[in-house]
Amino acid sequence: MNHNRVSGIYAITPETDDTAQLVVKVAAALAGGVRIVQYRNKTGSAGLRRAQCGALAELLRDVNGTLIVNDDSRLAVEVDADGVHLGKDDDTLADARRRLGVDKIIGVSCYNDLARAHELESAGVDYVAFGSFFPSRTKPAAVCAPLELLSRAKTELSVPVVAIGGINKENAIKLIERDADALAVLSALFYVDDVEHEARLLSSLMADRSLQLHY
Repeated sequence: MNHNRVSGIYAITPETDDTAQLVVKVAAALAGGVRIVQYRNKTGSAGLRRAQCGALAELLRDVNGTLIVNDDSRLAVEVDADGVHLGKDDDTLADARRRLGVDKIIGVSCYNDLARAHELESAGVDYVAFGSFFPSRTKPAAVCAPLELLSRAKTELSVPVVAIGGINKENAIKLIERDADALAVLSALFYVDDVEHEARLLSSLMADRSLQLHY
């Protein structure tokens, strides 16, 4: 299992046709302490997605980071990414595992459904994600998840738990206090003037909480 690789700030890339700009922004996030990145592009052509994902795979390898591909296990295999993240309408867990093999990371969206998380944990996923915990700029119509769900998930599950949805430096502490293993962030990380600065702030919040828990 690859549980120890899913922690800290989990950056989700913005959609853009500008591959060079995307690489610059992700590099800045890495400079700020991010070590796990999910490539997400729902609208780009197959060629663009292949080029962008390949560029990010090379970038993450240079810093021993972790690249997760949103939805597309075939693309993850093509670029030798570290894993894939699946929603309820994407590849099945069995299909993704067959393509990627046992050593790759497979994460799943569980929205506000703890029963789904239990079922998928038993089936062999490497992490689960819950949310949206706060109003999301990326998915304004996303189902809402209560903070209490995160607390229950951390008590009942053994795989890492990722929180997602509208997370920023102001509200992140509410999720950190409930022991989220990772915080998935898009807008508050990439739609800012100084990506490295924001990444460093968010990463320091997670690091401070980790030190408190182990003190």
